[in-house]
Amino acid sequence: MNKIILIGGGGHCRSVIDVIEQEGRFEIAGIVDKPELLGSKILGYPVIGNDSDLESLAKKYHNALITVGQIKSASLRIKLYDLAIKFGYSLPCVVSPIAYVSKHSKIGNGTIVMHNAIVNANTSIGENCIINTKAIIEHDCLISTHCHISTNTTINGEVKIGSKCFIGSNVTTKDNITIKENSFIKAGSLVK
Repeated sequence: MNKIILIGGGGHCRSVIDVIEQEGRFEIAGIVDKPELLGSKILGYPVIGNDSDLESLAKKYHNALITVGQIKSASLRIKLYDLAIKFGYSLPCVVSPIAYVSKHSKIGNGTIVMHNAIVNANTSIGENCIINTKAIIEHDCLISTHCHISTNTTINGEVKIGSKCFIGSNVTTKDNITIKENSFIKAGSLVK
């Protein structure tokens, strides 16, 4: 089984660990987090380094996934993603086995689709995105890079979402709208 390292050890990381374990495609070799956490464990997996170790770890591990969450800003996820690319990591798309992703959709590298999410036909999701638990992305949507579509959110058909957006939990969008890049949509909103 291919090994993967996780970059970021907070709450989102713990949810990602569960998805990776359920998917069964990768063995988690360890987690990259803060220097003071070196040697500790997160859900049984060791913290094996910090950001400054990413270059040397790339000599041993080919696969990585950004497991830092995203709420106020995508900047940290983007910084870590760019570092991982620079050092030659492969950033696979990870999909929960209890999510549904249409065979007629595309999901970018480094994106995770969490448990019970749905990605419908003719939808394109960019790189380094989080499609969180129970999110619904309807047909013909375009979600750009570095976006977080939060838990239980409904993105209706033909919606275009610019890069670096945060769409909060329980948001519902009208169909056929455009959400500009860097938007922050608070939880529970109806977006018209």
